[in-house]
Amino acid sequence: MMRIGMIEAIFFARFLPEQGTKVVHQSPPGCIVSEPGVDRPCMFDFETMSEYIIPKQAFCNRYVSISEPEGKWRILGHPVCIKSDRYERNEFIFNFCLVISMKVEKAPHETVVRRLASTFTELEIQNQYLSKEDLSNSSDRRSIAALLEIIKEDLNNYNECKIPVGVTEINMKLFPAYKQPPPVKLWHVPITKIRLEDVMDSTWDLTLNKIVAHIDGVKDVSRIAHDADVALHLTKTALQHLLYYECILMVDIFMFGNIYAPTPLITDFIANKDGLQKECADYVFINGPRLDNFYLVRMFTSLCTGRTLKEWLKLHMDDGLPVMDHVDVRRFIQFGIIKGLVYRIHKYAVSSQVLEQKGEVGVAEDDDDILQKYLDGCHHFDQIMVEQNMDDVKIMEYLRNNYPKGDVDIIYR
Repeated sequence: MMRIGMIEAIFFARFLPEQGTKVVHQSPPGCIVSEPGVDRPCMFDFETMSEYIIPKQAFCNRYVSISEPEGKWRILGHPVCIKSDRYERNEFIFNFCLVISMKVEKAPHETVVRRLASTFTELEIQNQYLSKEDLSNSSDRRSIAALLEIIKEDLNNYNECKIPVGVTEINMKLFPAYKQPPPVKLWHVPITKIRLEDVMDSTWDLTLNKIVAHIDGVKDVSRIAHDADVALHLTKTALQHLLYYECILMVDIFMFGNIYAPTPLITDFIANKDGLQKECADYVFINGPRLDNFYLVRMFTSLCTGRTLKEWLKLHMDDGLPVMDHVDVRRFIQFGIIKGLVYRIHKYAVSSQVLEQKGEVGVAEDDDDILQKYLDGCHHFDQIMVEQNMDDVKIMEYLRNNYPKGDVDIIYR
């Protein structure tokens, strides 16, 4: 699962009519500007960045992300300008900022910055919580410096904080930001990365509850929808949800007619980087005495672009290595795909006749030709097999019977 980066510092800055932009409070002490009795270097030159932290009014009341000149830290803020005749110059400008590493994903922290701005804006409008800080004698009032320290520590340790402040409260939570996954296709095969049964409860979506039991690393999306008796579009949506939260990953349909080839990362497996060979052995070996890890290396490196898995198995059997007696071939290939050690070479059909028709304006597709739309070189056989419920042999037979000899070329890529 994706981890949320640490908040390295948090500070409160405001514009003072006679002094300009000033850091009023900071945590940890001395991280942004020097403080008496604190011996630590500042994270960046505040004077250089001050015009962006308290910017011109055109940039106020909106979320901003600033990179300091050395490219080490990112400052996230939401400068606020409150206009009122009770302030000198009829306005009060402030900003609560977080400082994170440039290597850290900033998206999870945006909601926190926005919430800080809205909460303290409300407090300032209600009772001038920020502008009258030095004049308040209330014993119930929390100091802003203490609030900043609590917010930083709670968010870093627990990814959330809930702090009562007067009649309101600061209530924030950090959520990891996941990348949008690629769309789920009918011919994809989902594999779980965690034990979904351990995290499921009665509040889960009904569709998810129905399909989870059918995710076994063998069934494709179309078969899962059929066996779970769930509509295809609902199955795809549910799996997209699991894919987004990195609970599953997608691989191709496993068939012995597939072709796979090693990637440059196979060198990591050969060198046994991070114990890859043992991890693979634990995943793929079946009952009986285990082979030496050398044979796993040999099997991966003997995969190539012109050899199907069926031919690959025969090659090893002829060499005296009955692979299927020792190894679950499906899991062996899936391990290679998951770790990036091998890649799938797909099979496509390209018809010159279909390509010519696509280039001609006003030529409609033949509704009686069920494969015509797949013969432009953009649709591999996995898609055809699942959508048309045909195996490889039937597809090739259909092409021979319905297209002139030499019109259709088979391409592997």
